[in-house]
Amino acid sequence: MSLAGIFLITFLLVHLGINLLVILNEDPMVFNRAAHFMGTNKVIKIFEIVLFGGFLLHIIYALILQVQNWLARPKRYHKMTRSDTSAFSRWMIHTALIVFAFLAIHLADFYFKAKFGDVGETSEEGVHDLASLIIDKFQMPGFVIFYVASFIFLGFHLIHGFQSAFKTLGLNNKTYTPVIQVLSILYTIIVVGGFTAIPIVIYFQ
Repeated sequence: MSLAGIFLITFLLVHLGINLLVILNEDPMVFNRAAHFMGTNKVIKIFEIVLFGGFLLHIIYALILQVQNWLARPKRYHKMTRSDTSAFSRWMIHTALIVFAFLAIHLADFYFKAKFGDVGETSEEGVHDLASLIIDKFQMPGFVIFYVASFIFLGFHLIHGFQSAFKTLGLNNKTYTPVIQVLSILYTIIVVGGFTAIPIVIYFQ
């Protein structure tokens, strides 16, 4: 569960770096070429399979752990008291379901359209015009709100997931824990801030 989570955390940074090209470069072909490379490079195609495997493992283990927790205490406490667990931890399964729903819509809107040719090509043969697809999507206010809200929920999921992944691997003591907590906040701010900036900038341009 932890290793799959760390793998997905790393993937998000790579994905963010490529997506930011849409707003950081005036020439949409820079992003289109980068996306084309990511979609056609044989090495990256192998990692794509690993990525989906990582998603699948993460989801399966999350469900197993949640069911085990429910079975361990089938009846709720009569009186709820404060505990060391954070709100992010207690709501992990709920934010996970929201993120999963967003992921399904996101894949349908972008990934599968690019994979199965439902996107116009650019002047360069074989290079799909994904930049125009993204810009068109983010001209719709409802889609922008949905996209931003989904990444805020992802942030809630990440801030706990980042910390628990490293704690599970043994980095849980007075020296490492404060550092991991700070890194989890910085990472979440970068990822959520970066991904939400893309639709907002495009919409208001």
